[in-house]
This record gives sequence, C-alpha cells and structure tokens, in this order.
Amino acid sequence: MSAIDYEASLNEEQRAPVLAGDGPMLVIAAAGTGKTRTLTYRVARLVEQGIDPRGILLLTFTNKAANEMLDRARGLVGDMVSGLWGGTFHHMANRMLSLYADRLGYRTDYSIIDRDDSKKLVRDCVDQLGLRDKHFPKPAVLLSMFALADNRNCELEALVEERFRHHPVDPADVLAVRKLYQERKLDIAVMDFDDLLVNAWRLLKEHPEILRQYQEQFRHILVDEYQDTNPIQAEIVDLLAGHHGNLMVVGDDFQSIYSWRGADFRNIMSFPERYPDARVYKLETNYRSVPEVLDVANACIRGNPQQFQKTLRAFRQDHRKPFVATLRDGRNQSDYIVSKIAELRGEGVALDQIAIIYRSHFHALELQLELSRARLPYTITSGTRFFEQAHIKDVCTILRLVNNPADEISFTRLLTLLPRVGDRTAYKIWQALGSRFNPLLSKQRDTVAENLPARARDEWQKISGIFTDFKESSLHEDFGELIYRFAAGFYEDYAAETFDNHQRRIEDIEELSAYTAKHRDLQEFLSEIALISNLDAEDEGFDRQEGSESVRLTTIHQAKGLEWDTVFIIWLADGMFPSRRSIDDPSTEAEERRLFYVASTRAKDRLYLCYPKVHRTRGNDTQYYPPSRFLQEIPTALLEKDFFF
Repeated sequence: MSAIDYEASLNEEQRAPVLAGDGPMLVIAAAGTGKTRTLTYRVARLVEQGIDPRGILLLTFTNKAANEMLDRARGLVGDMVSGLWGGTFHHMANRMLSLYADRLGYRTDYSIIDRDDSKKLVRDCVDQLGLRDKHFPKPAVLLSMFALADNRNCELEALVEERFRHHPVDPADVLAVRKLYQERKLDIAVMDFDDLLVNAWRLLKEHPEILRQYQEQFRHILVDEYQDTNPIQAEIVDLLAGHHGNLMVVGDDFQSIYSWRGADFRNIMSFPERYPDARVYKLETNYRSVPEVLDVANACIRGNPQQFQKTLRAFRQDHRKPFVATLRDGRNQSDYIVSKIAELRGEGVALDQIAIIYRSHFHALELQLELSRARLPYTITSGTRFFEQAHIKDVCTILRLVNNPADEISFTRLLTLLPRVGDRTAYKIWQALGSRFNPLLSKQRDTVAENLPARARDEWQKISGIFTDFKESSLHEDFGELIYRFAAGFYEDYAAETFDNHQRRIEDIEELSAYTAKHRDLQEFLSEIALISNLDAEDEGFDRQEGSESVRLTTIHQAKGLEWDTVFIIWLADGMFPSRRSIDDPSTEAEERRLFYVASTRAKDRLYLCYPKVHRTRGNDTQYYPPSRFLQEIPTALLEKDFFF
C-alpha cells in the first residue's frame, strides 16, 4: 500500500499523469497549475513502485529547480530518491562527457572555462588571425553568435549575414575565428558552457554503443519547462528515450517566449507527432490568480492560431475585475502608477507585492524617474537602472563634454570606445589638450586625431564630424539631435560589434533622445539625472540597512516564474507592446501575445493595464498610438475602465 495519499495531495488533473503507466506523456501545465508538484509526485511514484532511482533522469533548466523537486520528493519517500540523475541539461552532458570525452578527441580530464576565459581565448584567436584592426565584433558578441548557431543547430554564416547586413563584417572572418577557437579548445583540453550540449549530442549521435548504454540505463526520463528546449536539447531527449520510451515532458506552449535565445516552440507542438502513442494531459486549475485575472489571460491567448487549446480555471474566489487605464502619455502613465501605489499602500499592500512589468527596458525610463522623485523605493530585476547602463553612459559622454570641457571622466570614456585606445592613451591625449576638451572647437578635435593610433583615427573622424554638424546647424540647442547623430554616425556600429543585445540598447538610446525634448537646458537635464541617480543610491543604502520593501520593475522575460499580489503592465499600445518590429510578422506576433499572457498571469489579486495614447519622439513630435491589439481582443465586460488626467 502506498505511503503517499495521492487522492488528498493532488487534484484530479495532477493525479492522472502522476499515476499513469509507462509510455510517452505530454503534460500541458498552464500557469499556476502545480507543474512542480506534479513532477515531484511523479518521481516519488516511480521510486515507490520500485524503479531504481539511477534509472530516472530528471532534466530542468536550473539547478535550483532540480534541487527543489528532489528535496520535495525526498520529503515524500525519503532517501529512496538517492542516486537519481537530476539537474540541468548541461549538468547531464558534463556527467557523460567526463567519462567519454576521449571519444571526441578530448581528454576526460578536460576543464570547463567560464565566460571571461572564453572571451580571452576568442580575443587571442582574433589577434592571431590579424582581424583586430578591422571592423570586427567583440568576443562577447562572437560567443553569443556561436552559441545561437549551436542551440538552433543552424549555419553560423547565415546568422552573421543577418546580424551584420548593414555593417562591414565579413562572415568568412567570423567562421575563421570559430574554427580556430574550436581547435584551440581541443588543443588545451577545455570546453565552454555551450560545448557541453553540442559535444554530448555528438557523443550520442556518433557512438551508438554509448547511446545504447544510456538508453538502457534511463528507464524513465522527465523534462521540465519543455517549451524552452532548443533543437539540440530536444534531440538529446529523443535519443535517450529511444529504447524504453518512458518520456514525460512538462511545459506550457502558452509560455514559450525565449525564441531569441534558441528555444524552439515547435518542439512541444510536434511532440504528439513524434510520439503518436503519447497521452496528453492538461493542467488547467490555477491556484495563483483570481478568476477575473484569468478571464483576461484566457481572452487574449485565444488569438493565437497554433497552440494546445486550454482554459485556465481559478481555484480562488471572485475578487475584482482588472483595470484598463487610458492615459495621455508616458508621464501621465507614471503619475497614474505612483498615485495607485500610494492608494495600495493605504490599503495595506506591501511594496514588495507590487510589480511593474514591461515589454522593453526603455519603456520604464520615465517611470524610474517619477518613482525616484516620489521617493518610492524600487528594484530592477536586471539590477541596472536606466542611466547606469553602459550604453546610456557612453552616449551621455558627448552631452557632458559639450556642457563641461573639463570633464576628464567623460573624455576618457568617449575615447576608449575607439579601437586600440585604452585609459593610458586617453590620459596622454588629455594632457596634450591641456586638461580641457571642447568638442565644438575644431582645433581641439584635430589635436585628438593627431595623437590617436592610426586604427582609431577613422572612427574619431565620424565622431568629430558629428560635433561639427551639430555646431554649424540650426539644431545646436537640440541635444537630443546630438544623441541621435552620434548613435547613427558611430554608436550603432559600435553597439552591433560590442553587445549581443545591441538592438535593445539602440532602442534605449532612441528613447533617451526623445526624452531630452522635455528639457530645454542641457545642464538642467544632466543635473536632474545625476540627482536622481544619487537619490536612488541613497534609497538602496537605506533598503540594505533597514530592510525596507521596494516595488519590482521587470521585463516580462525576467518575470516568468514569479508572482505578485498586484501587477501593472505598461505601454500597452500597438508599436510598443506588441513591438513595432513584430506587428507584420505572424509568428513573432504570436510570441508577443504569449508575452502578454505570461505578464498578466503574474498577478494574484490585482491587474492594471496601462495604455498611453501618445508617445513623444525625437524632436518633440507627437506620435499617436492605437490601443494594443491584445487589449482590443479582451471583451470590455471583463475590464473596469480607469481614467487619470
């Protein structure tokens, strides 16, 4: 007789896959429906039935998730779970390779190098091939592209051509670096993080006897967050399950939002085709959110054509309809949220139970400023506030130098953006200038050029020309225009070669350029952002000392898996969310709709949907936006209107 009371511990939806017999299973686990609980009880059930835990493989995307499930299973059946293979895909791959890496030409005592070591090795390869003096991506960007090609199992050349179609980067050079990088790693017996998956896949594909050994060992395989697997991960799972066929994958197609890092939505959608005898179970009873929040999420996600249809049903009692707030612009939106937070605090809602969620990082620029002015403490999931980000500080150097020719820190930062220029070279040039640099004076700009390394002079001419145009044009008081020209003439190429998420950073810069239009005085603008940054620093210090609560600001991607009592989703306007790049692409629009679903299902009690009608663009032009199509798809009866002018 079982020591576990499955009847009392699980609902009917959860019990079905937990108590199922052998064979492949697809468990579609909607948001907040007890996915982890179901996996945990399935593991306990298998062990309780006498399955040797060494024959169970539990694959997750974080070690934390694996440890949590194993701890829970241990709480159910004790040490009977000892010996189970549980961990991330990379953890499993490393265990295999530590035994059989020699079959791929490596020593079995290979080392795993971290990101910094990987970048150094790539930089050495670039230097060895004589590419450092050309327009060429930084090591971090190269590594990101190598990883994406591996994760998608696609040709690197096509990725390079797409990424750098408007930039002077030769795909053949990138391919040469990758080839040399792979050779060097083999020579010195090291693998980087992404090699683990690729080499484990190769091991299973190229050595049938090793594949057969693991196929026989793993009688049962369980995979968490299956919608986030990339093609290589899905194929590894299929290979390992090829003998016993006891594969349980758990995931939610509605929450597939990571295509940008290689996750393939088709893995979960095609599972019933790849496993025609698979049983499909759906977990639809949500324990997190009130019914009114789930009604909104259900209404929106129905608009996606290709998906496993399901409807979230609330376990909790009725509460209150979500609010949709029609607002004038971003500033009005920020004032509205600050006002609502004050109301919520008065009702006893703790700040750390409030989240403000957005599609893109730059959407929160005005909001960060208003929260700081209101002295409302907040934390950002990424850990970096808008004006503290590297690309924003880079761009602000030109404003600071126009405002203050004695700003050595900004001068050094600007010059070190140039190739072959480090702090020492920048300091020597600063001394040659007499410790003052006015970028609007041609003589000073010429002095900089004369003292730069040859490789940097062409790049400096781009920047120098921007200052010339700025001074001689009628726009000399429009410092937003200076930002725009600096980005278009120099920084866009620099960002593409330096940052793997360069497009997001350029969007941030465009928003900064537009935001400056609210200020007619440059010194006033620079003083404001400096004061706000310092106020934020003081508040953070207070938080650390006193343990005070703070509002959470987060992108949707970083919010997945989290929950709050109250959630604000901002900038719900077509062109903002969904983003303007996704509107004309049906496949991308489908993922944007899944993003809205993920964002809305983070709310437990209260959901506020914010639609600003106007966005100020560069030059202080007014751009009118229609409501987000996701808002328009929600029946009006499901929402309560709110106005704030």
